Amino acid sequence: MNTYLIRFSVLIAALLLNLSVRAQNDSLVIEKNAEGRVIPITIEGFTGEAESTVRFDLEVQGFEVVSSDRAQYQVRGSNNGSLTGQVTDRVSRAVVLPATAYNGGTTRSQAHAFTADVIEKITGKRGISQSKIACKVDYGTHAELFVADYDGYNAKPVTSDGALLTAPTWQPGKRVLYYTTYKMGNPDIIAQDLSTGARTVIARYSGLNTSPNLSPDGKRLAMILSKGGSPDLYVASADGTNLKQLTHSKDDESSPTWSPDGRRICFVSTIGSRRALFVINADGGEPVRLRTDGVLNPSEPDWSPDGKTIVFTSQMGGFSICKIPSEGGTATVLSEGEDPCFAGNSRTVIFTRRSNGKRSLSLLDVNTKRVKDIHQVSGRCSQPTWAR
Repeated sequence: MNTYLIRFSVLIAALLLNLSVRAQNDSLVIEKNAEGRVIPITIEGFTGEAESTVRFDLEVQGFEVVSSDRAQYQVRGSNNGSLTGQVTDRVSRAVVLPATAYNGGTTRSQAHAFTADVIEKITGKRGISQSKIACKVDYGTHAELFVADYDGYNAKPVTSDGALLTAPTWQPGKRVLYYTTYKMGNPDIIAQDLSTGARTVIARYSGLNTSPNLSPDGKRLAMILSKGGSPDLYVASADGTNLKQLTHSKDDESSPTWSPDGRRICFVSTIGSRRALFVINADGGEPVRLRTDGVLNPSEPDWSPDGKTIVFTSQMGGFSICKIPSEGGTATVLSEGEDPCFAGNSRTVIFTRRSNGKRSLSLLDVNTKRVKDIHQVSGRCSQPTWAR
């Protein structure tokens, strides 16, 4: 075989590998689940709140609602007290999800349960539509903590302290939130059980106690304490015992986030007047700087649950949500905004947007860069965190 034929064969093989799925039905050509592409669907039969909820849930997770002649999947159902839905692949004519009834709860909760099944059947990953978020809501002189459905509905206050608070984060697998409160006059870290309302003081050292972040197994806590002088990174057991200092820097550290295997922590440190991302072993060692080529002043990193990506805020005049591979590299700007936090599917990010002097929350599909606003709580919302 001559050199030209070898090169041609290699090129054809590479092109075939880059197509995740390609199906054709007359003039319909679908490329499914490739990064940067949406999956075309049609929605039929639903009305009112059910229709709008199904549409929102699917659009925010990589689907696009199109006319039936352009869709690969037909999502069809009805709602009248209970919701019934099914999904058919128009190309292969296979039944992806047989007709299933969803009973109990509200129309919105039934629609969320349906779309979670739809996402799992089509993509192989459970949908995020039944997940919860928490966020800080600022009222000027004080802030309170709220919990809501992932789309912002059913928001309920967790605190009513009339004090400042910051940096909420969930304990994985539990209905417990850690956050910093100024209720006792000092920035202290507490844990609050949402089932009982009980609060436990985790860190109340002199100076700053902030940026709590739990390991993926929920057993270890990373946080920033200034009890030794400058703000440094510490780890402890989830109850605050067995404290160990990881960094000993004159610079300010902030915003720790754990790798999914619980072995490393990414955090922010200053170099001169600039911020940079670093990674350190959770048991100690020398921090290693992560490259964030193309952007400046990274902060607020969050590690994706699949371990592949770190999202963060970059400040270059305004604020931007960016991503890098977890080992560092060239940054990709995804959207204007700040405070990014990954959902359990490793592709949806909730973040804060600023508009006309107000802060609100939005959802970002990392693969397609599509953004959708969620239902807003009264007040200035920021620092969202996703239950995992």
